Amino acid sequence: MKITASSSTQVKPRIRFDNESVDQVNNLLSSLQLNTVCAEATCPNLGECYKNGTATFMILGSHCSRACRFCDILTGNMEEVNINEPDNLADACKTLGLRHVVVTSVARDDLEDGGAEQFARTIRAVKEKCPDTTIEVLIPDFLGNKNSLDTVIEANPEIINHNIETVERLSPRIRHRATYERSLEVLKYIKDKAPHIYTKTGVMLGLGETKEEVAQAMDDSLAAGVDFFTIGQYLQPSPKHYKLEEYISLEQFGKYNKMGMKKGFKFVASGPQVRSSYKAHESLDAVGVDHNFDAENSLVAQLAKEEA
Repeated sequence: MKITASSSTQVKPRIRFDNESVDQVNNLLSSLQLNTVCAEATCPNLGECYKNGTATFMILGSHCSRACRFCDILTGNMEEVNINEPDNLADACKTLGLRHVVVTSVARDDLEDGGAEQFARTIRAVKEKCPDTTIEVLIPDFLGNKNSLDTVIEANPEIINHNIETVERLSPRIRHRATYERSLEVLKYIKDKAPHIYTKTGVMLGLGETKEEVAQAMDDSLAAGVDFFTIGQYLQPSPKHYKLEEYISLEQFGKYNKMGMKKGFKFVASGPQVRSSYKAHESLDAVGVDHNFDAENSLVAQLAKEEA
């Protein structure tokens, strides 16, 4: 299939950075031995997320036990679990004055619980030190281990996110060890076990999927009880990764947004720059969760200023 460009453009407000302030945040994260997927000022969404008091941390190291064909994270040479990581992450949340924190991880199939206890310890630490900060965790499938899922559920984050990543037909081609069916089973188990916890999933587009397949992925997710749905553009990390087939137009992203809301999701984020954690706080805003966010006293919120 020929790669096609977006048929329309969208001008977003420019976000201006104080480089010294950004360095201050990065130095803090480095001193606490924390990984964050938004530490680099080159991230297209960093300013917008910081302005809204949100940040995304990656726990359990920077090496993954899987080798999915869409992902650029290093594989193998698994790192030791840092027992201080949960408290360090909570300290960073408090210092930065975060409104909403997203905690994700690499897959850790080398660990008996897949890293579930580290997720739970992190959730509990943030709740203790930052009681007004809402928490979202983006978890791997833990190979479907219900004990691991229970460990995370019992820590009681506001949102548990697990991505199906793509439509059913393409899932075996791009995911390693994970399956479309198991991901839906994970999401359904979470919602059945803890109806009060919001569940979330998402897909990348541009892999060769059809509009009908995207609609079916929405239906399958809703059948599993999913509340929030994200849709973003796949970008091929290197020639070795799965081939990019298409750039989706902004118009089509808008149609998917309307489709998802009409089907019954409580919140849909759909656009070329959307990632799992993008505008994460807005999903809770949509269902009336009060963040008690004090932007004037939030370090990260003061980093970004919107330019007209």
